[in-house]
Amino acid sequence: MIESHSPLYDAFKSVLNTIDTQRVQELLAYMNTEAINFNLFKNNAFIERKFPFDIIPRIVSHQEFTYLEKGIQQRIYALNLFLEDIYGAQKILKDGIIPSEFVFASKAYLPAFANTPVSKNIRVHISGIDLVKNSVGDGWVVLEDNLRVPSGVSYPLSLRILTRKVFPEFFEKLPIQSVHDYPKRLEAAMDYVNTGGINVILTPGRYNSAFYEHSYLAKQSGTVLATGDDLFVEKDKVYLKTYLGKKARVGAIYRRLDDDALDPVEFNADSLIGVPNITQAYRAGNIAPMNSIGNGIAHDKGIYYFVPAMIRYYMNEEPILQNAPTYLAFFEKDRNHILQNLRTLVIKDVAEAGGYGVVFGSKLSKNEREALKDAIIKEPRRFIAQEVIEFYDIECLTNEGTLSPRKADLRMFSIFSDDIFIWPCGLTRYAMDPSSYIVNSSQGGGFKDTWVLKESK
Repeated sequence: MIESHSPLYDAFKSVLNTIDTQRVQELLAYMNTEAINFNLFKNNAFIERKFPFDIIPRIVSHQEFTYLEKGIQQRIYALNLFLEDIYGAQKILKDGIIPSEFVFASKAYLPAFANTPVSKNIRVHISGIDLVKNSVGDGWVVLEDNLRVPSGVSYPLSLRILTRKVFPEFFEKLPIQSVHDYPKRLEAAMDYVNTGGINVILTPGRYNSAFYEHSYLAKQSGTVLATGDDLFVEKDKVYLKTYLGKKARVGAIYRRLDDDALDPVEFNADSLIGVPNITQAYRAGNIAPMNSIGNGIAHDKGIYYFVPAMIRYYMNEEPILQNAPTYLAFFEKDRNHILQNLRTLVIKDVAEAGGYGVVFGSKLSKNEREALKDAIIKEPRRFIAQEVIEFYDIECLTNEGTLSPRKADLRMFSIFSDDIFIWPCGLTRYAMDPSSYIVNSSQGGGFKDTWVLKESK
């Protein structure tokens, strides 16, 4: 992020000061017309909710983006090699880099798909890497690797298009990189792994929290948006039901639902949103699901602990980006440290996502801490702990027109086809509560655009 003393940030602020209230309201009206939603589920109720946004972007210099780009490319490459290995020869386990029992104990590891080849040897087609910038030491750290069905790319993309329309002077005065080719890059990545047929984005439907994104990306990329009811499997091939009773072969599916909902025959028989027998088409090499089935093992917060070791093992390189300081309760030494320092740590349930299962030890009562200790002792594989990262506050514009500092992270997106493309943008999520560290969209956080600057000439 460009800090408040930077000339570039000052240039942005000088433009911001010229903005009139009428145009702010115009942007809000555009956003409402677009129905940019990130829906929530609370107390077993579906809440259709506008995704709160802030007009002040995060600004990332070209030099800083280049550093992040190289670090994320390195990380994604190693994670893809890990997934290929773990569903193949399992050399990293045999060489003792990761304990075998740690991997096999994960519900996200799917041994039924061992030795299933994937198109072009790519398993991590779309990723969202969550980072924060540490205010101590002035460096970026990775908080999480999202390799199953990461969402969020459509929100800054939509906001960027509307902002350019309402405030063209921003883009006349600042050298901001263009972001509009993301949908076409997504389409090209689907074409790259396509096994023969059309491309489809598979959505759980309008009640999914990120349905706006599913429909938006389908429209922008020229890809068919389909639900499970629209697809069927015949002779180990996937087809789309078309009008007049016809069918169209499907070769690549950008799936936006988790493994356990994907195939009611293979996984959860109660799933009403999947495609029966699609896993058979996958095993036969007749469909390329993006991301691949079984990626959840690399999404596991416990496996996150080992990513630096993966980079050294598979690539013989030192990690460019560091993990947050993390302790694995699975290891006795780390477990003892967690139990002795519970009050100062953040505890995470490795199987949870979206900000769920995250506990700040400092917020717990004595009884709650004792109960958590008992849970960690009973199920050590289930937990990791991290030091609290004092990440940068970012200014947000309040409804009253004043600036308020908020905690924010940055989700950066990659597309893996013939190379690993890092999108020069990102989803900056911020806490609605000024005192909170929880920024996740599913926990009610808001979002900003992320402006990556061009190289200065």
